[in-house]
Amino acid sequence: MDLAERIEAFALLGGTLRNGLEGKETKYSVRLNNLINSQHLNNEWFTPGNVRMALTAIAGELTSENIVKWTGRYPGLSQKFRPLKVAVIMAGNVPLVGFHDFLAVLISGNSLLVKTSSKDPDLIRYISELLCMINPRFSERIVFTNNIVTGFDAIIATGSDNSSRYFEYYFGRYPGIIRKNRNSIAVIDGSETNTQLESLGSDLFSYFGLGCRSVSKVYLPEGYDCQNLTKNWSSYSDIISHRKYAANYDYNKAVALVNREKFTDTGYVLLKENKALFSPVAVINYEYYRSADQLTDEIRLLDEKIQCITGRDHIPFGGSQRPHLWDYADGIDTIDFLLKKNIAGIL
Repeated sequence: MDLAERIEAFALLGGTLRNGLEGKETKYSVRLNNLINSQHLNNEWFTPGNVRMALTAIAGELTSENIVKWTGRYPGLSQKFRPLKVAVIMAGNVPLVGFHDFLAVLISGNSLLVKTSSKDPDLIRYISELLCMINPRFSERIVFTNNIVTGFDAIIATGSDNSSRYFEYYFGRYPGIIRKNRNSIAVIDGSETNTQLESLGSDLFSYFGLGCRSVSKVYLPEGYDCQNLTKNWSSYSDIISHRKYAANYDYNKAVALVNREKFTDTGYVLLKENKALFSPVAVINYEYYRSADQLTDEIRLLDEKIQCITGRDHIPFGGSQRPHLWDYADGIDTIDFLLKKNIAGIL
C-alpha cells in the first residue's frame, strides 16, 4: 500500500464520518450515532455533545487537500521500507484523544499495536473498522490488545505525569514518545471583542476542561476586570447541569470557602487568582501581567508545560480544540520521529 492509497483511504474515512454526522443515510450512520449517544454510559464525561465535537473536528481535517498538504512535508513517506510495529498507548481524558497517533502511524506506512484507555475503548475501534472497510489492507496493519504491550519496535504513550514514570520505567529502552501532563493558556490584552471573549469560553469549557488543549489559565493585563470575561460566558452556564461537573464545582467551592480563598463565583465556574497552570475541573486560574515582554519571558519558562496558547498572535479564541493535522501534541513531530526510526535501521 503506497502513500497515495493511504491518503485516499483516510480522505474517504473523513467523508464517511462527515456524512454520518450530517445525518445522511449511509450504511454506517446508524451505528455511528448509536456510539455517539451511548458513550456516556461507560464514561459520564463523554456526553453526546462532546463525542460529536471530537468526531466533527477529526472529520473536518480528513480531506484530501489537508492530508496531501500535511504529508507533502515529508518526502520520506514516499519511500519503501519494512513497516515498524508501533505500540500506541492511548489516554482517555477526551473522546478519541489518541486518534492523531493512530493516523500518524498508519499514514506513515507503519503497523499499529493499540492499547486503548478503559475510559474510551469503543470509538477508536469503530474508526478502525471503518478504515478497514474502506481499504481492507489496513486490517493487516492494526492490532488491538487489552494485555501488556510487547513485541514492538517503537512506542507512543500518553498519560499523566504519574503514568509517564511508569511508561519510562517499562519502555524507556525502546525508541518512543512519552507524553506527560500539559495545560493550555489564554492571553487577554484588553482589545478583545465580546464575540472573541465568548469564543474563549469554548476553549475553557469544551470537554469540561479535561483536555490538554483545554485552557486552564488566563493571563490578564493589570487592572483588567474579570467581569468582562464572565459576562460573555453565559451561553456555557448549562455545563453545571452535568452531574460530575457539578460535583467538582461544589467540592472546589467548599475547599475555597474553608481555606478562605478569594474567588469569583459565576454559579457554574470559579475564577481564582493563582500562578499555577493546572486548575481542577470547574475552576479557572488567572494571573495579571505588567507588560507583554514580562509575559513572554514567563511563558518561555513554562514552555514544556504548555500545550497551546489562544489569543492575539496565537491560536484564535475558540480554536484550541480544533488542531490541524500538522499540530503535534507537545510539539513533537510524530511523523518525523517515525521516519527517523526507519532511517536509523532499528528493524
